[in-house]
Amino acid sequence: MVETIVLVLIAVAAVALLFYAVFLRKRERVPIKVVGELTEDDRKTLEEYVVFYEQLSPEKRLEFEQRLQHFLTSTRITGVNVEVERLDELLVASSAIIPIFSFTDWEYINLNEVLLYPDSFDEKFKQEGDERTTLGLVGDGPYQNVMVLSKHELRQGFLNKASKNNTAIHEFVHLIDKTDGAVDGVPETLIPAKYVSPWMKLIRSKISEILENKSDINPYGATNEAEFLAVVSEYFFERPDLLHEKHPELYEWLSKMFRKQPV
Repeated sequence: MVETIVLVLIAVAAVALLFYAVFLRKRERVPIKVVGELTEDDRKTLEEYVVFYEQLSPEKRLEFEQRLQHFLTSTRITGVNVEVERLDELLVASSAIIPIFSFTDWEYINLNEVLLYPDSFDEKFKQEGDERTTLGLVGDGPYQNVMVLSKHELRQGFLNKASKNNTAIHEFVHLIDKTDGAVDGVPETLIPAKYVSPWMKLIRSKISEILENKSDINPYGATNEAEFLAVVSEYFFERPDLLHEKHPELYEWLSKMFRKQPV
């Protein structure tokens, strides 16, 4: 009996290692590069694409730039069957900084690398076939400390300024949520314990509205509490004015969580 269990465990481990090896062979190992000061072209790109940056004071812009540079020097951004261009680097880093900008000492301790795929992919990271519905995810298991994003969707999140959606910000909020060990919609680093119960009550109320077709929040937010947090955080950072108008209580909660000034 013991020998059988051991053989099964060895087989499972071998399959996992093989799958991981195949995954690794699909992408080039790119060393983290040292990033110097941003160029004027970089700043113009941020002004054109990143509304959050555009609305900052000159002093806060400088802080944003410094934190963006730090992210790029500490996190690999690797293309899988796609070229990583400077625009992509700036947008990935901006997506990381936006939700934690008010937390001056924040570090993504649970992220080493961001993989860019050309477009959507499936649960097994395949880039072909009819089951390609995933646009971004935070890895687990063999892919711990890895984020995967669709390059197309990354850019769309910043190109469409009227949209309430931003896949990259969505995934970075999952990482923030995951910091306490669980992706559950209750980031303990942002919500004191005494406020967890009323926050969960609000989430369930808002999910009910989505399921009853009485809400403009992305229906994907009704999947579970974790997806709700990520979806409404996209909304909060992309269209704070609209969220404040349509969901004032939710807006106030998110303002306190992310320590962001009200609109």
